[in-house]
Amino acid sequence: MAIRAGLVALLLVMLGLQQRLLVAQGNLFDLGDLQTRVERERDEVDQLTERNAQLQAEVDDLRTGLAAVEDRARTELGMIKPGETFIRVIE
Repeated sequence: MAIRAGLVALLLVMLGLQQRLLVAQGNLFDLGDLQTRVERERDEVDQLTERNAQLQAEVDDLRTGLAAVEDRARTELGMIKPGETFIRVIE
């Protein structure tokens, strides 16, 4: 009889722990969703970091080089001299 009561107590404890793992807040299913969300956020941060590096390189180029300013003026503002043919070479 004492063994049966002990087994019932252990079963109840085990069910209580399983309930916390599967149903309670922060359960295993939530953990998987959070890990997926973290991966998406990391990918987005990586893309934004790369974009920021490109923009910083462009800003540095505009600050130091006149060629970049001239190129931007020609392509975006249409500042081409009369009789001049502008050819843009993209590396």
